[in-house]
Amino acid sequence: MNRLQDVYKETPFQVNGHGPRKIQVLKEAFENLDGQLDSEMYGKGKLIEDFQEKMASVLGKEAAVFFPSGTMAQQIAMRIWCDQKGLKKVAYHPLCHLEVHEEDGLKELHQIESVLLADKTRVIEFEDVTGMKEEVACVLLELPQREIGGQLPDYQTLEAISAYCKEKGIILHLDGARLFEILPYYEKTAAEICRLFDSVYISFYKGIGGIAGAVLAGDNEFIEKSKVWKRRHGGDLISLYPYYLSADYYFDKRIGKMKQYYEEAKELAGFYNQCYGVSTKPEVPVSNMFHVHFDAPKEEMERILTEICVEAEIGLSSYVRDVTETTSYFEVSIGDLYEKLPRGQLMDAFKLLDEKMMTKSL
Repeated sequence: MNRLQDVYKETPFQVNGHGPRKIQVLKEAFENLDGQLDSEMYGKGKLIEDFQEKMASVLGKEAAVFFPSGTMAQQIAMRIWCDQKGLKKVAYHPLCHLEVHEEDGLKELHQIESVLLADKTRVIEFEDVTGMKEEVACVLLELPQREIGGQLPDYQTLEAISAYCKEKGIILHLDGARLFEILPYYEKTAAEICRLFDSVYISFYKGIGGIAGAVLAGDNEFIEKSKVWKRRHGGDLISLYPYYLSADYYFDKRIGKMKQYYEEAKELAGFYNQCYGVSTKPEVPVSNMFHVHFDAPKEEMERILTEICVEAEIGLSSYVRDVTETTSYFEVSIGDLYEKLPRGQLMDAFKLLDEKMMTKSL
């Protein structure tokens, strides 16, 4: 662990997320549950079935199934749609999770080829879909596009892509890992957005802040097929209750706070953009997340952020990543911690950031 991570962990106040992922997160979720409740076994039982029905209703789909991971859920979704179409090609963004974070699982496990849409610096637009040179079984849209700061296409673009895919017989799947976080920007319900898609995946450990797990939702036939593939992937653990019960608890606790997180993210981005040599992407966030870019190399920003942790007693980030030899960035995701920050100390932290960035350039 480097010095920035060490010092960040010791700061009294931190800007990002809901707090450290300690065992207390699980203990809180279980505190008021009846210890005599029967858990599910291999995906069957009242507790998990009630939760899946609840999520299907929230997403406006016929059925839903809980998975231990989103990686498993989305690869399975792609496999089902490719088998149905008899075509092992899917299209998505060059920085899609399936392309950059899953060790080529889609290709190695399912022999499915990817067709990359759009330049990696921007979101997929309508023309990217209509201009595809290859036939595909499914188009996957990630909303928001995490690796480019959580950017989003406008809602009319989503509607146009959905209509085009229906017309051409192309399946449209939503990577909605952060679906609930974008609802305030679009001013839509989850069901209204999901109506544009044939299937949808959502995560429970990002903005919701659960332990782990995901839900895949769609029509009844799709979900029944996904349950078979879940068993084939080893996803039917004898019991999954620590995951879906905590997911249910934190969903209820935080689903009503997404607009608050969104407004706080816009405020925080404004503070960053007032600092010398600092900018956010996007400039005005469209969800609770964004990226902060610095006109300074990673090593220098680690030093500056470490000093701010010590001097202002506020942690802005626990890490920095390279962009080029002279520029760097980190990701921000607003959760419960932000509202607890002492405003004076927060302003001190940004005053220090501005001064240190300016001094660095002299």
